[in-house]
Amino acid sequence: TAYLTPIDSSLTHQMSPINPINNNLVSVSSDEVRRIVELWRSMEKDHHDNAYQDVFKYVHPLVIGAIDRAMSLSIKICSEVLSYHMTDQDKITEISRRLNSDYPSHSYPITSREARGLGLPVREATIGENERMSALYLACSEIGQPCITDLDPMNYQDNNVLNIIECDGLQVLWQNEKQQNYIPSERRWQTLHDRSSWRTTRLVDGVEQTDELFIR
Repeated sequence: TAYLTPIDSSLTHQMSPINPINNNLVSVSSDEVRRIVELWRSMEKDHHDNAYQDVFKYVHPLVIGAIDRAMSLSIKICSEVLSYHMTDQDKITEISRRLNSDYPSHSYPITSREARGLGLPVREATIGENERMSALYLACSEIGQPCITDLDPMNYQDNNVLNIIECDGLQVLWQNEKQQNYIPSERRWQTLHDRSSWRTTRLVDGVEQTDELFIR
C-alpha cells in the first residue's frame, strides 16, 4: 500500500496575499500559479492582455519570483537524491521534471506500478522490511502527534515536533517551543517566547542525551 506523492513547491512569503478571515499570509503554490496562467492563455482569443498583469493584482511579483526559485530548488534537490540511486542523467532530469510538473495535486498517490513507469528503481518490500518500516512509521507518528496546550482563550503553547531525521545512534528533530498570542484588534496570532530549535538525541552509556543543534 506504499506510495509516493508529487512535489508541489509552495511558500508563504512576506508579500503573500492575506486571508481576510484570519489576517494570516496565504501559502501560494507554483502549480496553482502555472495553471492560472495556462488557463488564461487557453482563452487568449477572449482577450489580448498579458496574463501576469491580472495575476499581479492578487499575487505580488516577488512572490511569483520566489515560487519559481523554490521550484528550481525542488527539481535540483530531487535530481540530487535520484543520483544516489541511478546514473542516467537524462532519466534523472526527466523524472525530476515530471514529479514537479505533471501531476494535478500534491496528494495524488503514485503507486509502485506508476513509479516504475516513471523510471524509478522500485521493488516490492519483503514482509520483514514492511514490518520494520511500519514500526518506524508508528514511532515517528507518535513523536509527531500534535502537542498544543491551551493556556487561555488568547494564548496557547506549541510544542509540536515537525521534522525527524534518523540514522544509526542519532535522532535529529525540529521541536517547536513557543507561545502564540491572539491580537483581537488585528485578528492575527503573534509568536512569543520562541525557543524552537533543531535538537539531537543519542544514546550515551545506555542513557538518552538530548542537546540543541545550532545550525541555520
